Amino acid sequence: MKSIIVTSPSKNLKGVITLPASKSISNRLLMIRTLSGIDFPIHNLSVAEDTLLLLRLLEEIHEHRDDQIPELDTDNAGTVMRFLTACLSNRPGRWVLTGSDRMKQRPLAILVEALNTLGASIDYLGKIGYPPLLIKGRPLTGKEVTIDAGISSQYSTALMLIAPYLPSGLILHHKGTVASSPYLNMTSRLMTSFGIRVRHAKQRITIDKGVYHPSDYTVEADWSSAAFWYEAAVFAKEVDLQLNGLFSDSLQGDAVLPSVFQPFGICTEYNTNGVRLTKTRERPKGFYFNFNDYPDIAPAVITTCAVLGTRSRFEGLRSLRIKETDRLNALKNELDRLITGIAISGNTDPLPIMEFGPGKPHFQPEMTFETYGDHRMAMTFAPMALLIEKARIVDPEVVVKSYPGFWKDMKEVGFVIQ
Repeated sequence: MKSIIVTSPSKNLKGVITLPASKSISNRLLMIRTLSGIDFPIHNLSVAEDTLLLLRLLEEIHEHRDDQIPELDTDNAGTVMRFLTACLSNRPGRWVLTGSDRMKQRPLAILVEALNTLGASIDYLGKIGYPPLLIKGRPLTGKEVTIDAGISSQYSTALMLIAPYLPSGLILHHKGTVASSPYLNMTSRLMTSFGIRVRHAKQRITIDKGVYHPSDYTVEADWSSAAFWYEAAVFAKEVDLQLNGLFSDSLQGDAVLPSVFQPFGICTEYNTNGVRLTKTRERPKGFYFNFNDYPDIAPAVITTCAVLGTRSRFEGLRSLRIKETDRLNALKNELDRLITGIAISGNTDPLPIMEFGPGKPHFQPEMTFETYGDHRMAMTFAPMALLIEKARIVDPEVVVKSYPGFWKDMKEVGFVIQ
């Protein structure tokens, strides 16, 4: 498998980067545009692999003939699988939704059962509870459904997006602690901006029947992608880094990054174009964080703490097990070579906790990091080049899933890629 070697001759982090557009916002906008039936302009649409895949599949759906049963391959894009499952269940026609081998291991039963409760007809073509699916699309008739919200917010988002086109709208009840609630807030705010009435009340979301009213929309930059630059800023000797496109008034929950990394000495200054990062020598003696609402920044934050040898405790890790890889075990596998004593409470625990004590990490001049087919794993370990002579990253092309220009941006701020 292909690999690259990342080095940092200066061990400093200085320059200007324009971050990619948010794929989370982009994917929601594509669904809203499709459901509206009007091709309104979306400016600064993400060029992430997931967004381009969703765009292509939506075009295939639009162009399909009634005498066909198209097979739509979502590869390993969980958002695409979940959004299309809901969308197609309410659209006349027969559809097969499939994906990569990893996708066929990612659970979908919560969403399928909710849709079937609303009147959908969805069958499993393989293992029960997992893709591939046969969807016999037809107008949904239900109004009210209850789902377990503790695994993925995307199940709820998929239902929310189609809700205005149900005969009586939708009342969505959540059981348990809601995972990644900022993503539900993002969905609500986007839907509201397109004319839909959405109301939140504790464990319930109510969405009125209606139609999306088209309007030009410009996508903001991706705060999740900034996590790896914040991590790099902690590792660098000196920092003066401008990240363009980030603003405090953001739809994205991961805009919490400035406060998360402030204890590590990273100062965030908002300006006209985005944010400027500088650093002090401050470091926490201990660190606790619950990632329930912010799972995408977990790899960067956990790795930062492990590399610094900071006593740490992390909760809210449940959804990490169903990402592009089992990120919880993948992180432990790679970090075990850097620091001893990393413990995860019960490999099958539905609410896992990761802990490790203070310690001095074990650095080698050259280290190889596996990426497990996961874009965030590749970007998490690339900044290690600031601490060792050479960081070898296996399967570096996985970054195209969310941040195609990542390696180019690393070069822009002084890293050498071989």
